[in-house]
Amino acid sequence: MKPFVLAFVLVTLMLLSSSLLQITMAGSSFCDSKCAVRCSKAGLQDRCLKYCGICCEECQCVPSGTYGNKDECPCYRDKKNSKGGPKCP
Repeated sequence: MKPFVLAFVLVTLMLLSSSLLQITMAGSSFCDSKCAVRCSKAGLQDRCLKYCGICCEECQCVPSGTYGNKDECPCYRDKKNSKGGPKCP
């Protein structure tokens, strides 16, 4: 009986971990695609993509377009850097 229970627990853990991995991957691809559009015209694309990705992961949204429209996502709009300026591109 114990081997059956152990096998059941292991299979359940494997299924749960793969489900969580898929959810995480879906979230990052969402941010990657939204930030690619947002940063497409940025002068410093690597920096733009980095900070956009951080803001997207925390806020779960990215404003449309390449500039402005920050009212679409208040969390994204209201994030500040250490100097008090806007953190999110």
